Amino acid sequence: MGNRVRRDRLQIVYNILDVCTTETNKTAIVYRVNLNFRSINPYLDLLIKNGLVEKNGSTIYKTTSNGVKLMKDIESIQNTLKF
Repeated sequence: MGNRVRRDRLQIVYNILDVCTTETNKTAIVYRVNLNFRSINPYLDLLIKNGLVEKNGSTIYKTTSNGVKLMKDIESIQNTLKF
């Protein structure tokens, strides 16, 4: 099966938050996070519902201050555990 590394959900969430630190559209998120349009929707819905990403208009996404805080928390955990 090769050496394909499977990302966990937390890493995908982090990647989406990171991409959205600058306003971006769904297409850019899909390509930069390396997901497909079907799989990105549940993540975006979850992040919006929890106030971590805001949707401006119908197509632009932006990480909120709470999202930035979560990113820092994830980085801290990864540094502590040496992932």
